[in-house]
Amino acid sequence: MRVHGSQFQAVKCIAIPFFILLFAVTAFGQLTANPSAINFGNVPLGTVATQSVAIGNSAGESLTISRASITGTGFSLSGLTSPVTLSPGQSLNVTVAFSPQSAGAATGSISVANGSESRHHGSRTNKTSVLTVSLSGNGTSSGLLVANPSSVSIGSLVVGNSQTQSVTLTNSGGTSVTVSQATTQGSGFSMSGLTPPVALAAGQSTSFSVTFAPLAAGAANGNIAFASNASNSTLNVPLSGSGTGPGSLSSTPTALNFNSVQTGNNQTLTETLTNSGGSSVTITQAAVTSSGFAVNGLNLPLTLAPSQSSPSFNVVFAPQSAGAAGGTLSLTSNASNPTLNIPLSGTGVTPGSLTANPSSLNFGNVQTGNNQTLSETVTNVGGSSVTISQDTVTGTAFSVTGLNFPSTLTSGESITFSVIFTPSSAGSASASLAVASNASNPTLNISLSGTGTAAGQLAVAPASSAFGNVVVGTSANLPATLSATGASVTVTSATVSSSEFTLSGLSFPVTIAAGNNVQFTLAFTPQATGAGSGTVSFASNASNSPVLSLSGTGTPAPTYSVLLSWTASTSSNIVGYNIYRGTASAGPYAQINSSPNASTTYTDNSVVDGQTYYYVTTAVNSNNQESAYSTPPQQAVIPAP
Repeated sequence: MRVHGSQFQAVKCIAIPFFILLFAVTAFGQLTANPSAINFGNVPLGTVATQSVAIGNSAGESLTISRASITGTGFSLSGLTSPVTLSPGQSLNVTVAFSPQSAGAATGSISVANGSESRHHGSRTNKTSVLTVSLSGNGTSSGLLVANPSSVSIGSLVVGNSQTQSVTLTNSGGTSVTVSQATTQGSGFSMSGLTPPVALAAGQSTSFSVTFAPLAAGAANGNIAFASNASNSTLNVPLSGSGTGPGSLSSTPTALNFNSVQTGNNQTLTETLTNSGGSSVTITQAAVTSSGFAVNGLNLPLTLAPSQSSPSFNVVFAPQSAGAAGGTLSLTSNASNPTLNIPLSGTGVTPGSLTANPSSLNFGNVQTGNNQTLSETVTNVGGSSVTISQDTVTGTAFSVTGLNFPSTLTSGESITFSVIFTPSSAGSASASLAVASNASNPTLNISLSGTGTAAGQLAVAPASSAFGNVVVGTSANLPATLSATGASVTVTSATVSSSEFTLSGLSFPVTIAAGNNVQFTLAFTPQATGAGSGTVSFASNASNSPVLSLSGTGTPAPTYSVLLSWTASTSSNIVGYNIYRGTASAGPYAQINSSPNASTTYTDNSVVDGQTYYYVTTAVNSNNQESAYSTPPQQAVIPAP
């Protein structure tokens, strides 16, 4: 019988009547597997893992493997073709392969069946057994290299600075990965903390650093390429950043000129700061190097981003004394120009002050009904501008013209205007001209004085002028006199009513003192025959307007001729004489008769009044031969008209 749990057979003695039969029983063949179970462990997807299994017969009888099968996805069997007979103690190596089809655990089994035959008491016995080998394994994905972050963007950096960012490489697959190479490209980029080769087990990570140090302003791009045996054999990590110029501080305006500011007052100008560079600028300090200047409205520290301007702040100039003042507003920052200097200038001036030149106006004697004008000049002798707002005159006889309001005078500037005295009655007059302004002397007083006098009398003598007969085209002159009584008289013009009469000897205007006179000349130049008349009227400041009457008669001019006679020539064969005339005794002479004159007399009717002539004659014979001029030349003087 078979003892469970043992591969040994026991022999039992049986008592048989009459005799004892002894025999032995041979054990059946027994299948064994080594190993009895197979675990492939982790096998990457897409790969095949194999293991060997020894199938043996461990018993004392041959056995035949009649069939062999395998179950489980991804498992396969090779090296066993049934039927195959194994002798006792013989074994057969077969190959089991595992090629996972998906990630995760997989199980299966190998079943090997055998059939065996034995004899017992002279009879044959068949026995079948099945050997099972369990299979297991785990499908894993291939190694996969992943970067976190997948790209590196450093942002904007000032040239000369640098910034570092950490990147993590992770093997997110199921198998180990070896990073064999890391190549960095791109100006300004570098990598540190990772030196290939680097092995990463499944799920393992390693970190490294990327540094960007821009070499120039502008955008920069780069890349880190990792080579490995992962399923993604090349992993690229893009790099980006930009270089910017350092911050630079500028001011608007670049300098502050307060011009003239009156001492005791102040003036404020605004200033703005701008970061014209590519990085932020922090202003930490503002200092003014002159006691006359101050800053307010600038709160420090103040940080300005690239292209950002500060809020406007104030710079104040409050001069304590007269004269030019200068200073500097110094701003300290971390800009490329760590100290920005803004020049400050201004001039302290004394308050404006008005003076008058002359300080008073005396018009002297002015005839009533007339007026006199004098000029007055007002000057700002102070250091600041003055605005004249009003003038006030006391006294009705005085007035001002040419002074407009408001009128502003800068330091040293003057304005000239007129003051008029128009007395309405005889006697002394006085007044004051008050000029109001914002000067330190707000009211400038100018004294005015003058005397009104009665109007003088103008007389002309004679009262009438008669020229008598005057040849037409000639002139006759007569004297006349203007005289003043009572007061001086100024004659401004004289008007003659007829063009045949003229006045000379006076230049207008002419002032005649009381009791004095001036002489002048009247002329009559008749343009035609007959009586002529006219008047002369005088414009003056006298209380009267005398008129001089004029008269005269134009007469025709006399007609003149020259009667010439000479002694006859004693030469024979004389047929006539030629007459010659000149304006000088030495000639030249011109013939005045058209043909020889047969007689010894000749009348020249073509003479001109007021001219002197000289005459000579020649004798002409029958052969038309002419003698020399007669001598001496004869003179004829024609009277003037």
